[in-house]
Amino acid sequence: MIEKLKNRNFEAEFDFATSRSSGPGGQHVNKTETRVELRFNIPSSQILTDEEKEILLKGLIARITSEGDLIITSQEHKSQAKNKAEAIQKFYELVAKALTPKKKRKKTRRSKAAREKRLKEKKMQSEKKEQRKPPDIK
Repeated sequence: MIEKLKNRNFEAEFDFATSRSSGPGGQHVNKTETRVELRFNIPSSQILTDEEKEILLKGLIARITSEGDLIITSQEHKSQAKNKAEAIQKFYELVAKALTPKKKRKKTRRSKAAREKRLKEKKMQSEKKEQRKPPDIK
């Protein structure tokens, strides 16, 4: 699925912003902007179909702003280029996962033998506890 998405080349519709990262780098981290933020506006996308836009807007609602921007950040690496590549990879993985249809659950039933075994064990437990009680004295 990811390969099919990469063939569409979304990168023309990406907006990148950089900022100072809180990740590794020592003093270097205080003066370089290595954190990368990828923004992708789903409603205005020319590449996605209307059906795909609807699925993404519902499936990724926690990651989407009120304007419809999907925001992905990366600050793992000391290099801005590596963080940018990682953000793009995260985007493709996230979209592929959201667009993959969910499998429907098939209802299953316990076998007759399993039901009978369960009832037999319950009965044995009940009898065991019944024997522990003191006898009724009237």
